Amino acid sequence: MSAIEIADLTKRYGEVAANDGVTFDVEAGEIFGYLGPNGAGKTTTIRLLLGLIKPTSGTATVLGTDIRDRRALTEAKANVGYLPDTLGFEERLTGRQVLDYFARMRGDRRREELLELFTPPLDQRVETYSAGNRRMLGIVQAFMHDPDLAILDEPTAGLDPLKQDRMHAFIEAERDAGKTIFFSSHVLSEVQRVCDRVGIIREGKLVALEHIDDLLERGGKHVRVQLAEAVDEERFVTAEMIDVETVGSTVRFTYTGESAALLEHLVRFEVEDVDIGDPQLDDIFKHYYGDDSPAREE
Repeated sequence: MSAIEIADLTKRYGEVAANDGVTFDVEAGEIFGYLGPNGAGKTTTIRLLLGLIKPTSGTATVLGTDIRDRRALTEAKANVGYLPDTLGFEERLTGRQVLDYFARMRGDRRREELLELFTPPLDQRVETYSAGNRRMLGIVQAFMHDPDLAILDEPTAGLDPLKQDRMHAFIEAERDAGKTIFFSSHVLSEVQRVCDRVGIIREGKLVALEHIDDLLERGGKHVRVQLAEAVDEERFVTAEMIDVETVGSTVRFTYTGESAALLEHLVRFEVEDVDIGDPQLDDIFKHYYGDDSPAREE
């Protein structure tokens, strides 16, 4: 059974469609990345899944429970961890008091384990916390009751690089233990590192749904060719070469065809050096978003 099933999910605010006929499944035991720039509709989808807002049309299930069934969804959410983008902890409480509050509602059998990985200052009031400490407190509360499904909205925002690496390793271990991770992000490098599949949302519509490896493969190969002398582009460039840049005798391009065909083509020229590399996810985003593609790092 899929951990999340979304069918033609739509949320409108007047004439604006924050989600417009979104359809996809999240398989149990995978890390699913939900990508798009700010305002694309990622958080709206999450709020719909959690029953925080009602869909205009369409539906979804979370752990087999219809999101329109409020009572049943409340019960199902006891087995869901949620890390919101904006953490709304009571500012006057200490971190320890915050975790005690959530423990009374859902349990905390993994609290100490998580506090060894993520180390918010528990005896300080939340109002004194840095962005990173707030995020670490949020991570602990999201996972300490050992949920089967975790829904994370920008999970590494505010974390330093060491804690980001620790978070990535942690969610990979959770996946390997059979847990399901759904997270939205605009940090493409972390999605490329940890996700099994990715959905890309743009202006409320799902524009891609693929395994990471397939998406990268479809994005072509980065190629740099150093020629013995400058070459006529009309002779050199083929239909499979896009984003071609020529500086003197150096040609750079993205190649969308088969590597064997590229090599057969290059032997017709006097090549001094050639470098072929995999694309980065942010380059693929340019095909969906143009100049509005999310940044690789925050």
